[in-house]
Amino acid sequence: MTPPPLPAIGVVRTARTELEHTPVQSAANRAEEGTIELDDRFAEGLAGLAGFDYAWLLSWLDRPDRPGGLTQVPYLLRREGRRMGIFATRGPRRPNPIGLSLIRLLDVSGSTIRFAGVDLLDGTPVLDVKPYVTRFDRPPGDPACGWFDAVDVPEGVTPARLAEEPG
Repeated sequence: MTPPPLPAIGVVRTARTELEHTPVQSAANRAEEGTIELDDRFAEGLAGLAGFDYAWLLSWLDRPDRPGGLTQVPYLLRREGRRMGIFATRGPRRPNPIGLSLIRLLDVSGSTIRFAGVDLLDGTPVLDVKPYVTRFDRPPGDPACGWFDAVDVPEGVTPARLAEEPG
């Protein structure tokens, strides 16, 4: 099977340069701001996006810290050393390293999106941006989230902080 071509449509700009010091998810870093610089060819595609509060940012995690296998110790389980199947994690070391971030839209102007909820390294390629639509994206009830339900995720937590000894 030939993989589909996934051309980048832009790039993420953040103050983050090291994976170990980048928050593990956008929801764990809601206040930090970044920008998405789209290639000018795609600027017209942003028409109407400013009317949304949130968007899904799909990115290509082009700098994983090491290759991953099908089972890994997720960042959030580092202290326990517990392994999970890659498809039960949100980690970057994947067969197809596609990142998924729920970002808060602050401004859409020209070919630039200013957002809050940084969880990506500066220069990360952008594959797509899709509006968050509550009636489509939020499931009913209180869905089970597997092992994530038992893990505390403090604001701003990074892989480096998760590797530190507790206490």
